[in-house]
Amino acid sequence: MRPIAREEQEDGGGAEGRGGAGPAWPTGPDDVRVRLEQGGYLADDGLAVACFLALRLRRPIFCEGDAGVGKTALASALATALDAPLIRLQCHEGIDASQALYDWDFPRQLLHLRAAEAAGLTDADRLEDELYGRRFLIARPLLRALETRSCVLLVDEIDRADDEFEAFLLELLSEYTVTIPELGTLRAQSPPVVVLTSNRTREVHDALKRRCLYHWFDHPGFARELAIVRRRVPAASARLAEQVTALVQALRAQELVKPPGVAETVDWAEAMAALGATEADAELAVATLGSVLKYREDLERARGLDLTALLAVRGA
Repeated sequence: MRPIAREEQEDGGGAEGRGGAGPAWPTGPDDVRVRLEQGGYLADDGLAVACFLALRLRRPIFCEGDAGVGKTALASALATALDAPLIRLQCHEGIDASQALYDWDFPRQLLHLRAAEAAGLTDADRLEDELYGRRFLIARPLLRALETRSCVLLVDEIDRADDEFEAFLLELLSEYTVTIPELGTLRAQSPPVVVLTSNRTREVHDALKRRCLYHWFDHPGFARELAIVRRRVPAASARLAEQVTALVQALRAQELVKPPGVAETVDWAEAMAALGATEADAELAVATLGSVLKYREDLERARGLDLTALLAVRGA
């Protein structure tokens, strides 16, 4: 693994700033939108602008919204558009630096210590330097992202982490440096493209948000959601895709515990297509509700709706 440079190189935001790897960076929001669409991700104007500015200004983009609206998929689509590796850090309650940044390979260190003792090595300073050398360091996602030139770093569901980890992440993203006591302060040669996501299970502190460009992911309108389903589920007929999209849009208007996201719309269309359906009816919709709704209360509410009438709204 290539070590991090001690001094950060100048990065102009173009192909030269990326070390010439992969295609040149997008020239504007329209170019971003086209590249994302080529990778199967449909972005609106606001998101295309936010992504372009994040690339040009070298600032993280903070994506917030309900689950299943395309926040995580954006990072993968950006990596594809930039021909860059994607490194993902999945946040959870209790996550700390040893899980996110680096840790020492204690089993290997112990084996090395025993081998040194067997060989009669008595130089304690030399042995300590060897034990805490780079080869015994396990790079976790954040350190790998700093060491990998021109990558996309996804920090997924930052709202699940605690305040201490949030503060630690803010410090790291401010300078793209990390201090390892045994090795010193290391600085990335080229900062990664950073995408942070939040499902808003708790409020993320303003200090972290101020460091980022912000974009709120709302549920898409009918036309855009239908286009996503047609793109993601080519096996579904045009009629089936329209019916499923219409049903999901109607379900979101209900008072549900968890309104379905675009990901659930895609899942529902895939489920019906897998059953060989070319169009939906109330019986099929009820039988496959588990693809789109994940709470018992929501299933009961949906089963109590007149799904035939909802389908008829769009001429189904």
